Amino acid sequence: MDFVERYQTVFVLIAILGGLALGQVSGVAPIADHLILPFLMVMLFAAFAGIPLSRLRSAFGNRRVVGSSLLINFIWSPLLAVALGAIFLRDHPALWVGLIMLMVTPCTDWYLIFTDIADGDVPLATSILPYNLVLQLILLPLYLYVFAGELVALPVELLVESVVLVLVVPLVVGGIARWGLTRQLGHEWFTRKFLPKLSPLQIIFLSLAIGAMFASQGEVILDNPGLLVLLAIPVIVFYVINLGIGFGVGRVLSFSYKEMVCFNNTILSRNSPTALAIAVVAFPHEPLIPLALVIGPLLELPLLGVIAQVHVAIRNRDWWPFDLPAFFNRG
Repeated sequence: MDFVERYQTVFVLIAILGGLALGQVSGVAPIADHLILPFLMVMLFAAFAGIPLSRLRSAFGNRRVVGSSLLINFIWSPLLAVALGAIFLRDHPALWVGLIMLMVTPCTDWYLIFTDIADGDVPLATSILPYNLVLQLILLPLYLYVFAGELVALPVELLVESVVLVLVVPLVVGGIARWGLTRQLGHEWFTRKFLPKLSPLQIIFLSLAIGAMFASQGEVILDNPGLLVLLAIPVIVFYVINLGIGFGVGRVLSFSYKEMVCFNNTILSRNSPTALAIAVVAFPHEPLIPLALVIGPLLELPLLGVIAQVHVAIRNRDWWPFDLPAFFNRG
């Protein structure tokens, strides 16, 4: 990880504090409100330009891991999000919707870093990315319609418009940019020179978008300081439950250590920036929904860092029973 990636949480915290401070200045809030979506669009372009959709077919070379990951992400996790919301957020429907949006959008980038840190199977993790992206693109409107339609006003036309605007447009532009740059300058240049710049760009523009959101909605936040803390409880419970499920599935299906690390990271990491971008457009009159999604990056990176160290400890202490001799004798 470079400097920006390593300190992403710090950048987000600075953006929050800076946004709250700027939001107290007269005239800043309406300007900041108009900047949120452009910042998020640049961030999503940077994310999508780095995703190799050509790997869709190759992912199913390992059906046990990929199939299990997709089942957990797109069937189990949405149901778990609804249940956790019913337990912890029944009196706060906007936060409940924010939790659902966070939990039904699996990550399409950051989890690769933590898979690599713990010596997991990075190529396998990379091959799952396109499926996570395509399926959440298709299923997110359906999940919101089914699970959130009774919690808040859900304008279907605006929801579809938001998906097209913040997902399809950056995806198409990112794909064209990837194809054009690879064709003109070569795959090696794209991989070595261009791709490394995308990750810091995502973090910078995500931080700018979060700062703008806190500047535009500072009054709402200051009036409800305990709500984001309240949301942190079901988020942490989600990670604990899914980590336990990850280890359980890995043992039942005899995943190797590398496969287990890859699997756990794919079912734990969430795509909060994408969910945030959709929430900004789809729920203009429910500011607590996008604000709820800001807690994602604040909690996700520290939690994934801790989980990476748990994986490393399991490897170092020979606690994982499958393929460890082969793992230690590689090379």
